[in-house]
Amino acid sequence: MLKKVALLGALGYTITLATVSLISLKGLPEVQISFADKIFHFLAYSFFVFLWYFALFYFFNFKKIKAIGYAFIWAILFGLIIEILQDTITASRALDVYDAIANTLGALIASVVLWIKKSLHVKKS
Repeated sequence: MLKKVALLGALGYTITLATVSLISLKGLPEVQISFADKIFHFLAYSFFVFLWYFALFYFFNFKKIKAIGYAFIWAILFGLIIEILQDTITASRALDVYDAIANTLGALIASVVLWIKKSLHVKKS
């Protein structure tokens, strides 16, 4: 059950993130928080790494470190592809280097958190 949920969650989130990233967002109310767009990118790609880590670990039976590495690489590549597609196939979106940096930082921090969690050993008494 966990295997199917992990993969379906990662795939569903990836499709949703791609869709939201490529549609026009005109007409939506603007958030009055400084750098809200960059914060969203950071959090979105952090969550992306966590979901793909679980999918790779539970569904595909990757070792933890390999699952972390592949989830990180997949997040970076996906983010770059989305940024390029925003510039090439959409009329209302544009490539933004700072979005790519926020995506990368989110993926990196999530990967570091997973790495630290993997490295912690709790002694049982």
